[in-house]
Amino acid sequence: MTKPQLSVRGLGKSFGGLVALHDVSFEVAAGQIVGVMGANGAGKTTLFSLIAGNTRPTAGEVHFEGRPITGLRADQICRLGIARTFQIVKPFPMLTVLENLRTAAMFGKARIHDPHEADAVSRSVLQEVGLAPMEHQLAATLTLSGQKRLEIARAVATGAGLIMLDEVMAGLTPTEVAQMLQTLRRLQSTRGFTLLVIEHVMRALMELCGHIVVLHHGELIAQGTPTEIADNPQVLSVYFGDQK
Repeated sequence: MTKPQLSVRGLGKSFGGLVALHDVSFEVAAGQIVGVMGANGAGKTTLFSLIAGNTRPTAGEVHFEGRPITGLRADQICRLGIARTFQIVKPFPMLTVLENLRTAAMFGKARIHDPHEADAVSRSVLQEVGLAPMEHQLAATLTLSGQKRLEIARAVATGAGLIMLDEVMAGLTPTEVAQMLQTLRRLQSTRGFTLLVIEHVMRALMELCGHIVVLHHGELIAQGTPTEIADNPQVLSVYFGDQK
């Protein structure tokens, strides 16, 4: 049996008396696109922060490609091959689009030491996400859609095998959402990385992902295919209330 690329075991996080995440366990196979679904406050971004090393768990373990990564710093985890985007975009605003990607290529898993080689890799990614014409613009001057694409491009430029996307379609128009879905499918198909996706645009999540995990009040209440999740009584109760 193939070992999972990512294994989350009994993961928990408390902030004082507030339990943000409790006993969450699931696995992700290499090359999968897995969605993380839940209302505001369900613990989705906390889950990402624990996996990526931005926050340390109070319980449980995370394993990536067969090795424990619990407690490692975010930069160490990034260099092992996990990259994430943020719900609130966080580019280096006064660097150009190309310089943002150059930094990712040189200090992520790829660890490209030659700036010219890093630029070549970065330009390839920019072409794929539709930002090639903007490579000399300051990141701060991009539209919201452009900055979301830059977040994705930086994650890809690190050379990560697992990319975690935190609401990259939030705030986009329906046309922009459709374009983003197309871009993500193409990137994942071409480069073969694994995607873990938080998204409130349910249609997009259902279309993009082959497997979905559902969080509610910090606990995992369901996981399965989009069809199974759409028919799950507990999920329906949480989202739409008792239908009796």
